[in-house]
Amino acid sequence: MNDNYIYALVPLLPLAACMVIFETNPYHALVIRGILGAIAAMLYAILGAADVALTEALVGTMLAITLYAVAVRSSLVMRLGVLKDMAIESEENLHFERLRKELRRIFSKRYMRLELVPFKDTDDLEQALKEREIHATCVPLVRSELDDRVAQTPPYQTATRVKRIYEIMESELSSEEISLTYVNIPDSGEKH
Repeated sequence: MNDNYIYALVPLLPLAACMVIFETNPYHALVIRGILGAIAAMLYAILGAADVALTEALVGTMLAITLYAVAVRSSLVMRLGVLKDMAIESEENLHFERLRKELRRIFSKRYMRLELVPFKDTDDLEQALKEREIHATCVPLVRSELDDRVAQTPPYQTATRVKRIYEIMESELSSEEISLTYVNIPDSGEKH
C-alpha cells in the first residue's frame, strides 16, 4: 500500500502549531488552531484511530475553538469610564470625539475594542476604577477663566489602573489635550 500522502500530511502538524504560536492576531490564531485540529483528526482517522479522531474533531477542535473565541472576544476590551454627557455624540464633544477616535485607532492595532462606560459623576468613576469595573477614566479638566483664554480646547485627565494600557497610551497618544496618569490599585484579594 502506498502511504506517501501520510508523509505529506505529518509535517503539516508542526507547521500549523508553529503558525499558531507566532500569529499575533488572536482571531487568525483561532482559525489556524482549527486547521491544526482538523489535520490531527484526519491523521488519526487515516492511521485507524477513529475514536481518537472523533474526540479530536469534537472536543479538540470545535469545543476548544468556541471557548477560545469567547475568551478572546471578552478579554480584548478596553473599558473607558466617562461622564454621561461625554458619551453622547454632539458638537460640544468634538474634542472628545477626536480623542475617542485616536484611542480606537491605537487599541485596534492591538486587536482591542474601546468600550465607553458612562457614569453620572467623577466619584462614581473613581469608585469604578478602584473596584476594577473599568480599565481607565477620562474626564475634562476644570480650568480657571485665565486658562480658558489661553487655550480654547478643553484638556482631559485620563487615569488608568493597567500598567500596559498606560505604556501604550503614553507612547502613542499624540494629543496634547490629555493628561495621562497611572493609578496603582493594590490587589485587596477580596471580591466586591
